[in-house]
Amino acid sequence: MGFVKWNHSLSNWLLLCAAAVLLSACATSAPQEEVSNELIFEVNENTAYLSGVLGDGLVEQLSALVRENPNITELVLVNVPGATNQQAVIDGARLIRRLGLNTRIATTGYVLSGGVDLFLGGVERRIGAGAGVGIHAWTDGTQIKIDNIADTDPVHGAYVNFYLEMGVSDRFYWFSLAAAPAERVYFLSPEEVYDFKLATH
Repeated sequence: MGFVKWNHSLSNWLLLCAAAVLLSACATSAPQEEVSNELIFEVNENTAYLSGVLGDGLVEQLSALVRENPNITELVLVNVPGATNQQAVIDGARLIRRLGLNTRIATTGYVLSGGVDLFLGGVERRIGAGAGVGIHAWTDGTQIKIDNIADTDPVHGAYVNFYLEMGVSDRFYWFSLAAAPAERVYFLSPEEVYDFKLATH
């Protein structure tokens, strides 16, 4: 199942990078193409497909989705280039967990940055063949550099606690900070996905 707004040139770029990941993980600049901020849901039986940027209204959108489709058991992330509100993502992931939903990254789909955190909300998590999982250091949208923040700074606590709550080692958080700066994307290798236990099977 696809989405009308999917950009084929971006798709080709990601497929090439995902193929390279099979040999080794890659750190590269994020694609410079314009991405719509509109979040799109499509429901097919007990599965909801999600594509787009995760924004301020994420929790309300997820709540409405489940309220209108109470039979949903799985949320499939198709193309998620990131988020504009990290707190909304964390709250959305916690909502997914409370609702007992499973998550999956679509085959040859991709999730970047905050999309990865939303994926972690699933009770059971699967990653389709050829899917891209991209991470980088977070930014608060100001001139603050993560390199200038001590590891003991309390700002890290909320993130570390979130990952532990999702059943993922805090090693993943620290790895994400070092993997790539905020303006770049590091695609995890299959070995790294396994090592950090991002997928449950």
